[in-house]
Amino acid sequence: MPLHMRFGEDDFLRCRFAVSPLWETQEAIRTLNRPDRHGFHGPWLRRIQEDARRLDLAPLWLLMPRFGHSPDWLSPPPLGPATAFDEEIALVRRADRQAAYHDTARSLKDTPGALGSRLGRVLLRDMEHTVTWLADLLEEAWRVLVEPYWPRLRALLEADVAFHSRRLAETGLGGLLPQLDPRITWRAGTLTVDARTEHVRDLDGQGLVLMPSVFSWPDVVGGFEPPWPPMLVYPVRGIGGLWARQAADAPDALSRLLGRGRAAVLAALNEPAGTTALARRLGLAPSSVSAHLSALRDAGLLTSRRYGHEVLYEQTPLGIALAAGGDPA
Repeated sequence: MPLHMRFGEDDFLRCRFAVSPLWETQEAIRTLNRPDRHGFHGPWLRRIQEDARRLDLAPLWLLMPRFGHSPDWLSPPPLGPATAFDEEIALVRRADRQAAYHDTARSLKDTPGALGSRLGRVLLRDMEHTVTWLADLLEEAWRVLVEPYWPRLRALLEADVAFHSRRLAETGLGGLLPQLDPRITWRAGTLTVDARTEHVRDLDGQGLVLMPSVFSWPDVVGGFEPPWPPMLVYPVRGIGGLWARQAADAPDALSRLLGRGRAAVLAALNEPAGTTALARRLGLAPSSVSAHLSALRDAGLLTSRRYGHEVLYEQTPLGIALAAGGDPA
């Protein structure tokens, strides 16, 4: 049963990309309780398992049904492409208590037995307490599960946004949307997501927030009920290499040829990225990364293009072959 999002004329002008540390925190919590998501996150799970045991995640897990509604007030769409966690959690703390009550009750109904359980009753008894309680739990989970790894996660998410922004410029919105995931189709101004529940929403001039996610993999998440803006969350590109040791990925022969710093920069560019994102990913000074990028571009191993205020770099065919340790095609 599909999810349909219907675009009007103004909606095409109000589509935007976003990255959300709060969303990644919630999905990291969900991933701990979803063995089917563990495959790509083994190194992360091993690193956080001891600290995660000290977190009381049961109240949040109860509001994360495997199939069904999760409370929208716990994950408001991000304000912009670089929204900080502190800004997002402040929105959660300011949630309208009556709306949060109905949203929470709806979610509990989607988990058999949850609405009448002791914990379910506690969650609905006093929304003033519940909002503060769950916001505190989310903030604690952010500090333990996500914040230590956020520079790496953010770099991957920003690379995805840069890549798809370029595709948007090249193909238009109708060409881009089906490329985000095979379960997404576009026809006659309607975006359709292959989902387990049927839902239709007219965007009504609000546009659509497009958001890549690390921990939502492999799911595509869409919807959000009014008054929340419509949002589509899709699996980020390049997740298979997320937990690899970034600076050590360059082949030894390539390091001897180019030097360790330039080899690491070349190897890290398996997705288009800018200087700042690479510096975060590799733990190097932006000035050093900039110098390496210029040298690699001059040698014909990288190309660069300007998108807005940012310059993005990507490997040439020769650069791809060298980074992989093989012969150029």
